Amino acid sequence: MTIEAPTNAAARIASALEEFWPAPDAVGLFEKGPELAEVFAHYSETPDMTMLEALVAAAADGEMVGPLRIEEIPNEDWVTLSQGQRGRVAAGRFLVHGSHEPIPPRRGVIEIDASQAFGTAHHASTKGCLMALDAVLKYRQPRTVADIGTGSGLLAIAAAKETNARVLASDNDEIAVRIAEENAQINGTPHIRFVTAEGFAHPTFLGLQADLIFGNLLKSILFALTPGFARHTAPGGLAILSGLTEDQAPSVEARFGDFGFMVKRRFILDGWATLLLCRRSAGPLSD
Repeated sequence: MTIEAPTNAAARIASALEEFWPAPDAVGLFEKGPELAEVFAHYSETPDMTMLEALVAAAADGEMVGPLRIEEIPNEDWVTLSQGQRGRVAAGRFLVHGSHEPIPPRRGVIEIDASQAFGTAHHASTKGCLMALDAVLKYRQPRTVADIGTGSGLLAIAAAKETNARVLASDNDEIAVRIAEENAQINGTPHIRFVTAEGFAHPTFLGLQADLIFGNLLKSILFALTPGFARHTAPGGLAILSGLTEDQAPSVEARFGDFGFMVKRRFILDGWATLLLCRRSAGPLSD
């Protein structure tokens, strides 16, 4: 499938497609002009047009986009091809690579292949989260970490490799959870607890007061989960949020501000924002 959209909307659509099920074999975008890009996604089977149109409309967030086009292309292993085209990614102390490019294991090195789960650090939102984690680890060592919407498990793995923290992670996609567990084994962090759940809705999170919580999610999901972040982030604890374009960040900052969070730092990469927030000692825990 392909669709043309303004650059910022195209980036949001590409990110949303990576989280869509059935997951595409490959997703990407190409610049078509100063403010225009084409998003593509390759599928092994024809996706549901109605569901795709709804996802695109939500990700476009009111911006005008072109028609959604679906056409058959020659059969190829698009995951393998996309892996071969992706190089290593450096983000602070972290170096993320695929299995096609072996690197001797050491602290900060993470092996993640393109798959049916989002998160290889090639997307600016994931890279921004790694940069934020690197910044946090320069001055504190969290004891409990949660990763909500873990996808490939990359952020949970990064935290587990660089700390002695108890690490919990959730995703609402059973396949993503299985892939994340496999990635944790590959990277020597099998102790991470992965669960299939919508956000924090799992017994594993009952009573949790985490020192650090990741949320690399769409804006609408972050809005819905804000009370959960407030309940499960310890006073003085941190939240690293992304999946946001730069223009979406202020509304998310305001939303989390209403629940007792304050902005400590912003990371802007290629028009995408990552927010490092700190929860004050008091604040509302529900809407």
